[in-house]
Amino acid sequence: MDKIIEVRHLSKWFGANEILSDINFSVNKGEVVCIIGSSGSGKSTLLRCINLLEKPTGGEIIYNGKSVLDNKHDVYAYRTKLGMVFQQFNLFNNHNVLSNCTIAQMKVLNRSKDEAEKTAMKFLKVVGMDQFINAKPRQLSGGMKQRVAIARALSMEPDVLLFDEPTSALDPEMVGEVLNVMKDLAKSGLTMLVVTHEMGFAREVADRVVFMDQGVITEEGTPEEIFNNPKQERTREFLRRILRDSKTE
Repeated sequence: MDKIIEVRHLSKWFGANEILSDINFSVNKGEVVCIIGSSGSGKSTLLRCINLLEKPTGGEIIYNGKSVLDNKHDVYAYRTKLGMVFQQFNLFNNHNVLSNCTIAQMKVLNRSKDEAEKTAMKFLKVVGMDQFINAKPRQLSGGMKQRVAIARALSMEPDVLLFDEPTSALDPEMVGEVLNVMKDLAKSGLTMLVVTHEMGFAREVADRVVFMDQGVITEEGTPEEIFNNPKQERTREFLRRILRDSKTE
């Protein structure tokens, strides 16, 4: 399989605290990889290291066969190939929906306004937000904002879409609408790396599930292997707790 991203022996320290330790995994073209684990296990930091919002302390990130951490690599060009969807949407509040999806295309990819708008409309339609192009973010629900954020990331036509707990800031009734969009994207063959606490989504959509605990990957496998037959006690304990909590909610 074609490896798009390969992480080798990645570490990240903040001062005296080691947040990530000897992380090794890869993402293949067209694959959906879900990263699960407790809060504070290093999942979001790993994602931020992969798109170089955080600089790794050690190790390598290989993108399409080339190391992105050597000084010769164009970080900005690399970042345009990775779309990022954040927990808190990060939309421009003073711009309407359409403008939110065209600014980066015009500034970073040097697309004309017409081309950027055409691309934005295509992806706003995909996420069901093409009727709201003139709305400002304050006029939208959380679920609608996150769908716009996904359309904005898609408008850059990246090789990989990274999701950092995209439903964690949403009211429970809005979670489904965002997960449905993500499921459709997964079916379309998009390469996705998803940090999530939505176990049902990971079980249904992921090709592979990676379990992190205290800054290390303790286990990875198919959803069937991880959810039905986890090898590590720590994974079993985490899943027991998560599934118990979801039943009591």
